[in-house]
Amino acid sequence: MNTEKGMEDENSSFLRPHSSLKGCADVALVILNWNGANFLRRFLPGVIAHADGARVIVADNASTDDSVELLARDFPTVELLLLERNFGFCEGYNQALKQVDSDFFVLLNSDVEVTLGWLRPLRALLENNPRIAAVQPKILAHADPTTFEYAGAGGGYLDRLAYPFCRGRLFDTLERDQGQYDDPRPVAWASGACLLVRRAAWQALGGLEPAFFAHMEEIDFCWRLQNAGHEVWYHGGSAVQHVGGGTLPKTNPRKTYLNFRNGLALLYKNAAPGELVGPMFQRLVLDGVAGLRFLATGEWRNFWAILRAHFSFYGMLGYWRQQRRAARPHLRVAQRQGVYNGSLVWAYFARGKRKFSELGLK
Repeated sequence: MNTEKGMEDENSSFLRPHSSLKGCADVALVILNWNGANFLRRFLPGVIAHADGARVIVADNASTDDSVELLARDFPTVELLLLERNFGFCEGYNQALKQVDSDFFVLLNSDVEVTLGWLRPLRALLENNPRIAAVQPKILAHADPTTFEYAGAGGGYLDRLAYPFCRGRLFDTLERDQGQYDDPRPVAWASGACLLVRRAAWQALGGLEPAFFAHMEEIDFCWRLQNAGHEVWYHGGSAVQHVGGGTLPKTNPRKTYLNFRNGLALLYKNAAPGELVGPMFQRLVLDGVAGLRFLATGEWRNFWAILRAHFSFYGMLGYWRQQRRAARPHLRVAQRQGVYNGSLVWAYFARGKRKFSELGLK
């Protein structure tokens, strides 16, 4: 649901409120949509049915399909926020949530199927613990709900080089859900596919990093939350199903570019001074290895995507340095939750570790 990001415009949107819902609920379920009419037809009825009194808002990122007409015709109880242009994922949410005054937001992908009672455990967790600023449910694959889904699974972790992984997912290896990750617990990051967050914390941090455009933006946001003294949690007592891959398939060179560029920026922006130099050097080396691997297998477009990612990162180094300088008073050393002190690359590729439980983490 993303395309090229536009520039911010204070008059960029129009909100159509539903009078019976306006201002009545403290939770707003906000779906950012771009040409996702098919997903809205398929999954929005369930979101409405299981909203538990929360507001349901679709922020439309200047769709060119029939999304807006569909919403007006078939979903009159849904609040519609029309963005004047397509801002992309990160800035689209930033623009939309500026106009939503609920105490809690749920960032909900349009390709997520929710279940009965999914919202209550997440909301209760934040209400009962003011230190928690964000939480995700268990995320299962819509195509096979017995399996964890790539984007979030059983809660997000980072290794010491800031490579992301999940309980239930190491790189592309997905585990079956056998109840092993049903507990609530603090994590390093929560998935943007379904993320409940406090409005006050969102506003204090300025929302998502717009320069990321898409991919790893929720990891950056959650790392900034922890650096600011908040906690990020996963709650396995709530579950949703995610289609995933609807915007960019995992083999798409555009996704390769964003993942490699944003991975470098993620580490550079947020790592504490004593944790930056060594990990950054190792990331550069491993990126080179990944590029050579693509080259050896004839995946020229992915090889070029990595080169472009590095050119972009270095070209924006002044901006990233400015962001790091602004965050410096809050950069924390190694006391964050959900951090694996080893190397996920080494554990997975050299030692054959394929399950979260094999990493020695609790």
